[in-house]
Amino acid sequence: MSDPIDLMPPLPPEAEEAPWRPSKLTPREWARENLFSNWWNSLLTVLFGVGFVYLGYRTLRFVFVSADWEIVRINLTNFMLGRFPREEIWRVWVSAYVLIAAVGLTVGAYHQTAVERAAEAGLPHATPSVSDRLKRFWPAILLIAVLLALSETITPLLIVLGAFAVGIAARFAGPLLPASIRRWSWAILLVGIVAWLQILNAAGGVGWNDWGGLHLTLFMTVAGIVLAFPIGLLAALARRSTLPALRILSVTYIEFIRGVPLITLLLMGQFMLRFFVPEGFPVPSDVTRALIAITLFEGAYVAEVVRGGLQAVPRGQSEAAYAVGLPTPKVMRFIVLPQALRAVIPAMVGQFISLFKDTSLLYIIGVLEMLSVSEAANAQPIFQGRGLSSVTLPLVGLIYWVGSYTMSKESRRIERKLGVGER
Repeated sequence: MSDPIDLMPPLPPEAEEAPWRPSKLTPREWARENLFSNWWNSLLTVLFGVGFVYLGYRTLRFVFVSADWEIVRINLTNFMLGRFPREEIWRVWVSAYVLIAAVGLTVGAYHQTAVERAAEAGLPHATPSVSDRLKRFWPAILLIAVLLALSETITPLLIVLGAFAVGIAARFAGPLLPASIRRWSWAILLVGIVAWLQILNAAGGVGWNDWGGLHLTLFMTVAGIVLAFPIGLLAALARRSTLPALRILSVTYIEFIRGVPLITLLLMGQFMLRFFVPEGFPVPSDVTRALIAITLFEGAYVAEVVRGGLQAVPRGQSEAAYAVGLPTPKVMRFIVLPQALRAVIPAMVGQFISLFKDTSLLYIIGVLEMLSVSEAANAQPIFQGRGLSSVTLPLVGLIYWVGSYTMSKESRRIERKLGVGER
């Protein structure tokens, strides 16, 4: 009887000779394989290690020995709130508590709704642990700890602890809301934002021109993102429209705005926007005009990012949707846009990070954001001529780094969750 025919192809020589490797290396094995695999790699590891140790030593020595943090301690409220009237600061804390409570309720309600939907579909739903959340937000926690360490009283610590308690309580209260309310969790956040603005501005409140510091920077960033995204989305769809009027209008807006520097638009908003306001109408404030310029600028760039995502969606996807009888709005909403926006998450978040850093240009038009506060603090009589920009600017840089790194980290988390770049 002849031998049976072997239908399995022979393994390549490298596969047969590949040694077995453990699935998880110990720290020593990882270091040997990645840092000291050969003499050249070992030399680079030693050189970079010495450089990092020296850099860390100089940084720690600057922070704890040579730097004079008195200018930051005295002006910490200015860095946070700018020229916000001190007798009205309670509005900031109360409005922040309301906004944190709304965010906590929204997150809790959304999480519970997601858990119920996953259970109905028979799918698992993992709940992040406390350690996972600390890993996600450790830069923000570090920044809060640094700012509290620089404060001169215990009041900021008590306020932060109170805000943390309110957020935790709202997070656990969100799942207890009725299902009919939890389905509209975004409305809870919208109500919180409206209440936040009303507490700050209503009943003799503080106008935007008196805002400043980190408070104003965060507001301009979030408001710019919220307002620019729908404008950019509509401009991208209009640029691909078959209607010539919409397409020409969109192309004109996008190419004109992208061809002008942001600082030019800010200056135009400050000096030219008032000429377009009809007689009898109040002239918008400086912050409002700056927000309009930032929104138009970011909207044009968002439009091009979204257009790139729309072009990445295969034409066969929309053709198949049209073949089964879906109208154009539903094709865009359910077929094209989900794939397009998913593909441009890295570029979109990168544009939002750029917006966060571009708010420092408000310094040019006299708006008291964080960079302006740094210059104003160094111009105070008791600090003038002492060269303390080396102290204030690193603090401003740390705040910008924390915001940018947090957005980048959340972007990567969303990409992994949605499987961006994977089949």
